[in-house]
This record gives sequence, C-alpha cells and structure tokens, in this order.
Amino acid sequence: MAFLEVADVTKRFGGLVALNAISFSVGQGEIVGIIGPNGAGKTTLFGVISGFIAPSQGDVSYDGESIIGISPDRLVRRGLMRSFQIVQSFADMTALDVVTTAALTRRPMREAIDYAAQALIRVGLGGKELKVPLTLSLQDKKLLELAKCIATDPRCILLDEVMAGLTMSETAAPIAVIQELNRQGVTIVMVEHVMPVIMRLATRMVVINFGEKIAEATPEEILKDQRVIDAYFGDHLDA
Repeated sequence: MAFLEVADVTKRFGGLVALNAISFSVGQGEIVGIIGPNGAGKTTLFGVISGFIAPSQGDVSYDGESIIGISPDRLVRRGLMRSFQIVQSFADMTALDVVTTAALTRRPMREAIDYAAQALIRVGLGGKELKVPLTLSLQDKKLLELAKCIATDPRCILLDEVMAGLTMSETAAPIAVIQELNRQGVTIVMVEHVMPVIMRLATRMVVINFGEKIAEATPEEILKDQRVIDAYFGDHLDA
C-alpha cells in the first residue's frame, strides 16, 4: 500500500483547470520529485495534498486513509508537513521562537522550546537561535524552514522549492539536511526547479505540464523523455 497516494485529483478555479486528473503514489521512505514549468500546477497540487486547497474531484490518501477535508493543522499533528515557496516568518520573533511555534503542534511549551533548539542545531543554525529571521541570509532562511518542518516530528514533508534562489554551493547544506531526514525514514516529496539538486536527490520524478501529468519515471529516464524535454528541460538542463 502506498504511504501517500494522489488519485485523479482535479482542481478548477472557475473555468481554469489547474490540475486535471493527477495520479501518483509515494512509498514510505521515498524521495519523489515533482517538476514542471512555472504555472504547471505544482504548488496547487501541494496545496491540495496539505489541506490548504479542496480538490474539485479526486482523493488523497495518507498512511492508508483519505485526508480530503482534514485541516492543515490536523495533518501536521499526523506527521504530514509542508514548507512554502516564499519564506515567511513572524517579523518580531527570533529563530527559536519561530521553530518553537512549529514544535508546539506536537509538544507542551517547555519540551517544544528544547526540541526547537535541537532542530536549529540539526540544520546548522546553532548559535543563531536569537536572530530575527529577517536578518538571516537566504540560505539560513531556507534552513529555518527545514528546522520548522523537523520540529513537527514529520513522517512526510512536502518541500516547495526549498532551493530557490540559492547558488549551487549554498544548496549543499539543505541537501545534507534532507538526506539525513530521509535516512531517518522521513518521506520527502519535492517541488524543485534546481535540476542538479532534484536529479541527485529523487529516486523517482513526476512531471506536470498545464495541470496534467505527462511523465513519471526515474531521473535517468526522465532525461530521455522527449515530451519532458519539449515541455520543460529545454530551458532547465543547464540550470
């Protein structure tokens, strides 16, 4: 049985079909990449899976149970966590405060503070607990997003362009965090435009174009798929 399964998910916004009968499954402990051009529907898909957007039709199951209609906060408490493409934090809170807020979804206050401090250390932000997120570098802001995910005790994380805006050398730290999480059994589903990163991390890739799945295969097979090359890779193979 799939750990996470998307079955014929369609989302319409008025006359616009953002997702059209998207289906794929993710096994427990996998790293699966979701790629496609801008506007393909990737973030909308994450919104449906994580409970922020109700699908027009179709189903999403997690750990053997449909999760359609379950609120995002309840999904987090069940181990399904997502990051966001645009990094946002509370302006008047420290990094430790921000991560503690995430940890409070699963723990009482005293325990949440301690766990948040450990999450910051795990992503390489030890010593920056009292920094205000707005003063952090983009790389550190991305690592803070990962610390927030870690603080919720996730079983499955949806990562929405966590490498966006980083140089290739700056991606090394978040890549290491993701790999360590996966070694610990956390399932990862990634929307990502930085192709060298997604090709390195994912064992399987799903390609979406204009709201439709056009391919699903290993990274090596995806590179050879002419439909994918025509729709996407022509502009991204050298990214």
